[in-house]
Amino acid sequence: MDLITRENPARVDEVVGSVPVTDPAAVDAAVRRADDAFPDWSGLTVAERVAALRRGADTVAARLEELAPLLARESGKPLADSRGEIGFAVTFLRWVCDEAPAVLAATEIDDDAGRLVVRRKPYGVVGCVTPWNAPVILAVLKLGPALAAGNTVVLKPSPLAPLTVTEVAAALPAVQVVHGGAETGRALAGHPLVRKVAFTGGDAAGREIAAAAGAMITPAVLELGGNDPAVFLPDFALSGADYERLVMASFATGGQVCMAAKRLYVPRARIAEFTEAYLAAAERVLVVGDPLDPGVTMGPVISAAAAARIRALVAGAAGGTAGGTVTPLGRSAPGHDPASGYFVTPCLVTGLDDHAPLVAQEQFGPAVPLLAYDTEGEVLARANAGELGLAASVWSADEERAFALAGRLSAGFVFVNTHNRTGMSLRAPFGGVKRSGYGREYGREGLLEYVQSAVVHVPAAFRPGGPGMAPGAYPGGVHDEIPRAAGTVQPPP
Repeated sequence: MDLITRENPARVDEVVGSVPVTDPAAVDAAVRRADDAFPDWSGLTVAERVAALRRGADTVAARLEELAPLLARESGKPLADSRGEIGFAVTFLRWVCDEAPAVLAATEIDDDAGRLVVRRKPYGVVGCVTPWNAPVILAVLKLGPALAAGNTVVLKPSPLAPLTVTEVAAALPAVQVVHGGAETGRALAGHPLVRKVAFTGGDAAGREIAAAAGAMITPAVLELGGNDPAVFLPDFALSGADYERLVMASFATGGQVCMAAKRLYVPRARIAEFTEAYLAAAERVLVVGDPLDPGVTMGPVISAAAAARIRALVAGAAGGTAGGTVTPLGRSAPGHDPASGYFVTPCLVTGLDDHAPLVAQEQFGPAVPLLAYDTEGEVLARANAGELGLAASVWSADEERAFALAGRLSAGFVFVNTHNRTGMSLRAPFGGVKRSGYGREYGREGLLEYVQSAVVHVPAAFRPGGPGMAPGAYPGGVHDEIPRAAGTVQPPP
């Protein structure tokens, strides 16, 4: 049996665990098991389904202190963040359980126009393909709503962080888990019995998943990457704590977050002041080291390939015609050995133009460019440049001014005076525009992604005693006539 073996990215000679590879035939079997389970699971009431989900959430919560070190060891995420991610996943599941009964309830109108019932019906089997950077919460964002709505699920986690999420999925009802790389993902997304696909990940993988689903005319939710700008208006007023929060908005999880602050736009007249405060904040809060060590706030990146890619971006920004200046940030934890794993020194890069790859591309790592601007119109155009439009932020002492600019940014989610996870809300739908994907997670919209409306309707004209309607009549009182045959028309009613 082929195995996926996961090493600790902070100590690459340590094997954390392994999972078996699921070949296409086994993917087929898993989907068919999920399809067989669908009638019974969808036949339960919403109340019965959320009760089962709540029990699953309680099981995960009870295992938090056991699962958090596993997540830290397989992903390189600091232990405190690992606890936070699993705890937030539990919070989200419980929120789904609270909200689902009302959101998924049927609606009925019975009035002079007739009787209309709209029910929320599940799709069937949902295929979920999830990434490694926040493996638990990004899986649960799909599992919770899909299961509450009555779907069964086949989940394929990333081979770079498969262990903790498999344990979490095992606590939930009506979930099958498969493992593998691109071949496994394509087999799942393109399976004829999968009725909806949910994916979070990079652009290249997203295109493959969308193509496989599209070949079967299977609808999808795609949350892809972002090159998220943070725009500081001339009146911004940041405290030391605000700067600390801003630093972590870029460097949490080693910068490997789709909605991290990836481009910092600051008025030219305030760039020196901003830089000084930002460097000081980074020195206070950015501590690089082994994720299991107390006080560490940034661990390694996920793999040797990721480390090499990020270092090449930074080297390119500092060399040749780019002319950038690279300033290392933060400090190392006592006794930290960078050679023990896939560690990349976090840095702030200045002096680049918008065409430099570090600016124009999503870095997905611990390097962020600081860019000066002169006018609001200019910064708006620069922030909106490019094909990605996931998130953005606007920082200003004037909330109305911030909201006005936010409304003109090409992003699916705009934070005000914060960025990244500190700006999220369970009630706020999240997702991108342009090439950053489609569909939404969180909020009412995130629940409704996993149901289809199913309508039963009788117009008043066809209820007992109703007057009826002519065969060619339009609804709503429009009675344009349709010829019965050439040269004849129906008489008006």
